[in-house]
Amino acid sequence: MKCDLCGKTPQYGHNVSHSKRHTKRDWTANIHPATIMINGKMKRVNICTRCLRTQNKTVNA
Repeated sequence: MKCDLCGKTPQYGHNVSHSKRHTKRDWTANIHPATIMINGKMKRVNICTRCLRTQNKTVNA
């Protein structure tokens, strides 16, 4: 679960209930496999949706 472009990985913390009980949880990056152009070649990478959106914006601009 790591973005091949930006290196985004899961973050860890606690759920905090109304009674202030702390239970462990993690926030995972929204990773998807995609084929994108890198240095003029099409390459299959695992990429977070934020990077994928940025890639689409630069290609279409």
